[in-house]
Formats: sequence, structure tokens, C-alpha cells
Amino acid sequence: MGRKFFVGGNWKCNGTAEEVKKIVSMLNGGQVPSQDVVEVVVSPPFVFLPLVKAELRSDFHVAAQNCWVKKGGAYTGEISAEMLVNLDIPWVILGHSERRLILGESNEFVGDKVAYALAQGLKVIACVGETLEQREAGTTMEVVAAQTKAIADRVSDWSNVVIAYEPVWAIGTGKVATPAQAQEVHCELRKWLQANVSADVAATTRIIYGGSVNGGNCKELGGQPDVDGFLVGGASLKPEFIDIIKAAEVKKA
Repeated sequence: MGRKFFVGGNWKCNGTAEEVKKIVSMLNGGQVPSQDVVEVVVSPPFVFLPLVKAELRSDFHVAAQNCWVKKGGAYTGEISAEMLVNLDIPWVILGHSERRLILGESNEFVGDKVAYALAQGLKVIACVGETLEQREAGTTMEVVAAQTKAIADRVSDWSNVVIAYEPVWAIGTGKVATPAQAQEVHCELRKWLQANVSADVAATTRIIYGGSVNGGNCKELGGQPDVDGFLVGGASLKPEFIDIIKAAEVKKA
């Protein structure tokens, strides 16, 4: 059984209630491959999670964009994993580069958050990726391996983890890693998992690509042997997100 294609839509800090309803309506009307072919998860801002969960088609799922590393308490502004479970939200995105870079989340902190979320029963999209300076310095795999190691050191069961490789220089910039660049990092990441975790985890863990994915480049990117889907930013708010989901068909073919 091959790895099921996975498409995530990260809506980031966007939308009003009316805009979110329009996006959900667009998604609900889209013709996409069956759940046997592709798993689709969308991630609205926290305040819209119940609205989207209530109105979104049943074959798509919902993710939070982050969660806290401890149970509830005196953590003003934070959302606990337990709260997401209570709302029946199955997925959470953790370690996104915007949180690593803007809010200073370290590899170890992200690893702790991934382990805690999994322990509470959430499924995790764990983000890794290098900056432009790191890529130009030739340290891409060193950076990505260190980010992954911080998760691997704390996680024993990988069945509910999807790794999202997101080169920071390609997020929202219009620059996209070439299919060959994406495949190279995904392949090396899979080799790292094989050497440092297990052959089974390396073979079964989905590694998805994020960074200016759109309707025009998704099929070629999705056709790479070690690219198991996408984490989509801006395009997940637009009708072309349906086209990106349909890119799952390249694996079936």
C-alpha cells in the first residue's frame, strides 16, 4: 500500500466569517478524487474552527494552526491541545517557519509541542525547512535533519505525523523549489528517517512540500517519487486549491 496523497490548506491569519463561508462553499462544490486517493485537511484561524468544521464537507478535515505545549492554565492567548480534542479537531500544524522565525520557536520547543499534541490524540503536520541563507551556505540537509531530530527524539509512534518540508525562501515569495530540488530534500529526509528512526517509518511517513504551490506547478511537483502532497498557503483560499487536490491523480496514474 503506497502513501496516500495529502493536501493541507493553511489559511493563516486570513478571513472574516463571510469570507470563510465563501471558501467553504467553494470547497464543498469542488469535484475531487476520492478519500482513497487523497486526504484533504484545511486549517482556518482558531476563531473559525467550529464554523468550518460544522459546514465543511465530510470528506475534508480541519486542522488548527498551532497549539500550546501544556494543559490549560495561566497561558494567556494560548490554545491547548486538550481544547482542540474537546472540539473534535483532529489535526494541528506545528513548527511552521513563520512561528519559528517570528516567534522564536526552537527545534526543541517544536519537538516538545509535537510530542504533547500526539499524546493528547491529535494528528500533527510538523513543518521543517531552511532559510535562503542556509540554502546558499549549503546547509539545507543539516538544518532540516536537526529540525527532524528534535521531533524524532521525542516521538515513538509516527503513524499520526506528516512532515511538511517548506523552504522558507519559497513561502509566499512566488519562488518555488524546482521539482528536482523538492525531490532531493524529500529523498534525503526519507534516508535520514531510515537511518535514524526505522525503515518502516521512512517508508510510510508522508513528506509533503510547501512553498508557493499553485495550480500551475502542482502536478509536476506531485509527480516526484518522494513528494507525498502539499501544504498550501495563499492558493488554499482560491478555487485553484481544487486543482491542487486533483494533482493527487498523478500518483494514481
